[in-house]
Amino acid sequence: MNTTQPLISILLVDDHAIVREGYCSLLSKQPNMRVVAEASNSVDAYQLFKEYEPDVVITDLTMPGMSGLEVIGRIKQRNRNAKILVFSMHLNPSFALQGCRAGALGYVTKSSSPEILLQAIHEVYAGRHTFSTDIAQALALEQLGSEAIALDTLTTREFEILRLLVEAKSSDDIAQTLNISPKTVCNCHYLIKRKLGVTSDIELTRLAIKLNVISLLEFKNISLTETEVISEPLTTPAS
Repeated sequence: MNTTQPLISILLVDDHAIVREGYCSLLSKQPNMRVVAEASNSVDAYQLFKEYEPDVVITDLTMPGMSGLEVIGRIKQRNRNAKILVFSMHLNPSFALQGCRAGALGYVTKSSSPEILLQAIHEVYAGRHTFSTDIAQALALEQLGSEAIALDTLTTREFEILRLLVEAKSSDDIAQTLNISPKTVCNCHYLIKRKLGVTSDIELTRLAIKLNVISLLEFKNISLTETEVISEPLTTPAS
C-alpha cells in the first residue's frame, strides 16, 4: 500500500526577506512541502500565483502598496478554489475575520510555534478552515465588545480603507493603492464613520488604535501635528 503524502507546492508572501528565509528553511525540511516561489509584495504575489498555481498560498497582510487582503481577493477572483493561509503579526481578530471574508481558509499568528503553522498548511490544503489558538480565543472574546462587533460589520474594502485612512493616506493615495476612484473612497469613508458611530477623523483614529487596527508605532510617516492629535488619551481624565 502506497502511503506517500502528496507534495504541497507553496507560494510564500512576506515583505521581510529574513522572515521568508526562516520559513523557507522550515518548509524545505518537510518531506511533503516545497516552496515553489516567494514574493515580497502583493503585485508580485499575484503574478507568481498565475505562473505557478501553487497548492497553498501563505501570505502576510501588511505589505507596501497593495495589501494582503487585496491580493487574497484577486487570487480568489482568478481561481475560486485557491487555498490561502494568512500568516500575520496582527493579533486583532478583526484581521482574521477580514482575511476569511476575502477568501482565506486560515489565519495563524507569527507568534505561533512552527508546528502550528505546519498543521495549518495541511488543514488549508485539505480545504478546511483553521486558526491558531490565540486568534480562535480572541474571536470568541471579541463577541463581548460592542465596538469590536461594529468593526466586524465593515466589508473587506471598508476595512482596508479604514486601515489606510488612519495611516494618514490621502483619498487619492488610497484610490491609487486599491485601484478605485477617489469618489468611492470618500463614500466608503462616510459609511465607515457611520457604521462605527464616530463623527470625525480624530474619533475614527482613536477608535482604530483602541481596537488595535493600527498601533501608535505604525505612525512613523505621519507629521508631528497628526501624531500629537492621535497621542491624546482615549478617555477624558476626571477633573
